[in-house]
Amino acid sequence: MKAAPFAYVRPTTPQDVVAELAAAQAHGEAKVIAGGQSLVPVLAMRLGRPTTLVDITRVERWQQIETADHVRIGAAVRQRTVERHRDLGVPLLSRALPWIGHREIRSRGTVCGSLAHADPASELPAVALTLGARFGVNGPKGTKELTAAEFFRGAMTTALEPGEVLEYVDFPRARPGQGFGFAETARRHGDFALVGITAMVETDGDRVRRARIGAFGVADRPQLIDVTDAVGELLSGEVQRADAGRVTDALAEAADALVTTGGDKHASAAYRRRLVRVLGGRELISATQRSMRRNH
Repeated sequence: MKAAPFAYVRPTTPQDVVAELAAAQAHGEAKVIAGGQSLVPVLAMRLGRPTTLVDITRVERWQQIETADHVRIGAAVRQRTVERHRDLGVPLLSRALPWIGHREIRSRGTVCGSLAHADPASELPAVALTLGARFGVNGPKGTKELTAAEFFRGAMTTALEPGEVLEYVDFPRARPGQGFGFAETARRHGDFALVGITAMVETDGDRVRRARIGAFGVADRPQLIDVTDAVGELLSGEVQRADAGRVTDALAEAADALVTTGGDKHASAAYRRRLVRVLGGRELISATQRSMRRNH
């Protein structure tokens, strides 16, 4: 199929983007496009019929990556650009990016576009939630910042209101004593994950101070849960000798809480819970090892 007819505009400043969105909304529906890797298939199948596409790729300010105590990624920055950045300082993001689709998709798709699309099986929303990323939103009422927990509302549903655009996302840079893990299982490389796991561990010496796991592909939005009480003692001390089986068993309650989707033709809910336990246990151990190395 082909997309339904639409108007196309390509503003060059954030103010013009907001103005074009407002003008288009007054006569129909407007959609922002940057990489188009999520939107174009929707248009081609006529699952969406916006009257106007607002292309943001000429907004120079949104093509930048700024690094300080956090990493600010503009709305038009390609995933491949972030993946190849040499001084990102966000290990979890760096681990997740190669798992997104295929290289050709990452060469066109944008980080902010994936976040704004909010597919529940997508990697980046879970990474943003795990790290406590902040989202910069611009619209007719001005600018505002939202946390990842505030931004994601449901399957492909966010807090963006009509006429608003996600103009940047801020990821905190890793600190000493933090370790991260990432894993996912899919039927084929490049497919959406049946289950994906993020892990974040903070240690003080050889003791685990905080442990969290996130999950995607298991609910209508990314999930995050603190598992310090369940696995903290198991991971502390000589973590190289940690019993993976005991850690996996200790995550049973967390897996039940994280997996809220029913089964489908690809995987049952029970299988997804099992994957959360196995992948979560493995990545928590790896994250703890990395965290302890960063302490020294």
